[in-house]
Amino acid sequence: MKRSSGILMAVSSLPSPYGIGTLGKAAYDFVDFLKAAGQSYWQMLPLNPTSYGDSPYQSFSAYAGNPYFIDPDMLVKDGLLKRSECTKCDWGDDPRHADYGKIYESRFALLHKAYKRGWERDADKVAAFVEENSRWLPDYALYMACKRHFGMKAWTEWDDEDIRLRKSESVLEKYRALLADDVQFFTYLQFLFFSQWELLRDYVHQQGIRIIGDLPIYVSLDSADVWAEPQFFQLDEELVPKSVAGVPPDYFTADGQLWGNPLYDWDAMREDGFGWWIRRIDGAGKLYDVIRIDHFRGFASYWSVPYGETTAKNGHWVTGPGMDLIDRLNGWFPQLEFIAEDLGYPTPEVAQLLHDSGWPGMKVLEFAFDSRDTSSYLPHTYTPHCICYTGTHDNSPLLLWRQEAAPEDIAYAIEYLALTEAEGFHWGVIRGGMSSVAELFVAQVQDYLGLGEGHRMNIPGTQGGNWTWRLLPGELTEKLAARIDRMTTLYGRKKE
Repeated sequence: MKRSSGILMAVSSLPSPYGIGTLGKAAYDFVDFLKAAGQSYWQMLPLNPTSYGDSPYQSFSAYAGNPYFIDPDMLVKDGLLKRSECTKCDWGDDPRHADYGKIYESRFALLHKAYKRGWERDADKVAAFVEENSRWLPDYALYMACKRHFGMKAWTEWDDEDIRLRKSESVLEKYRALLADDVQFFTYLQFLFFSQWELLRDYVHQQGIRIIGDLPIYVSLDSADVWAEPQFFQLDEELVPKSVAGVPPDYFTADGQLWGNPLYDWDAMREDGFGWWIRRIDGAGKLYDVIRIDHFRGFASYWSVPYGETTAKNGHWVTGPGMDLIDRLNGWFPQLEFIAEDLGYPTPEVAQLLHDSGWPGMKVLEFAFDSRDTSSYLPHTYTPHCICYTGTHDNSPLLLWRQEAAPEDIAYAIEYLALTEAEGFHWGVIRGGMSSVAELFVAQVQDYLGLGEGHRMNIPGTQGGNWTWRLLPGELTEKLAARIDRMTTLYGRKKE
């Protein structure tokens, strides 16, 4: 990467009159803001459909796009919806926070109207789209249709064992026929999503901006990915997980974190030439220019917790695929760039794997100023081949961090960065990252806006109330863009 900077903001956080951000006008306006602010990257959260808890990191598919992001205004313009149909839906009354309950109740019913009007009209285009995505789309559409049929239960709880275990092709064909309308509906939703996404992505590239997207290292148990290809996961004969993912106890969590994702059968994946991962990265490459691999350390070794445990305490470390997988990905995808999310306590094996991979790791400024210990996240310790963040989606915005952190840590940050009240605490921390030698600097949009309490995107380890934060219309002003552009230029990060 050349010396540059970007802004982190989820598509869901864009303003829109439809309860959640979409791929419509506000997305194009944000791209224009990025360009005016001298930025080179838009970093976003995963674009996949969300499942329980509304987390983009727990999805029904590693390939599919989130139907919530399909823009109704564009469908009106395309003749697939009527304006009155869009406006009469209840999308919630808080423009700052998404109401996922109301969106769930209204969005699919509205999109079904578009499907009824467009399925036959767009038949040839849809057929070509299905052919292009034949490796995942038919399984995903059938999976979602079956979920509806079985009351949205996880596939592990479906009443019919034959379809749950995919016992034969005839069983799959039986359900494709039985649920044909829903199979077509979920197919058409993907056609609409990717049609709108490709238009937006082309516009992003025309403005000289690139897209960074997150790739969760694990997929959800309740996903088409595990249901369709269980042979690549650590499951028993009844397709029940043997062990699940998490992280061990540490200074912050006495019980560790029990994520519950099924673990990969790395031996089976290796025997298959890591084809599953090659297909997954290929899918992500249709969305992003740069892929941030979440929980990179899991490639070195991963925490395996016996299935049924209520905490992560009784897990153990198991060796991961290491450079066998990374070499394969680097070889297959020379056009893509990768970022390794290597946060947490560093170990020699993770540091060596990061070095051998050639991928840049991450430095988070909010982790730098522990007054009790010298941190490798302090800017003077950086080497150029790294990515500096004020904070990630899992961190507090800077002004909230200032309230929450130990006073001695904030005092350390103020002294180290020579922060002044006149400059503004958040601008001073941003300056510290911008002026560092890191190849790329990224800040949350909340940090540029100087937002604190009530504006956090996610609190790890908590359920409910996360992933809802949104921009308000008009918050990203020309004056703010000019200030960001000036700082970006001052520290040599503006795209030439």
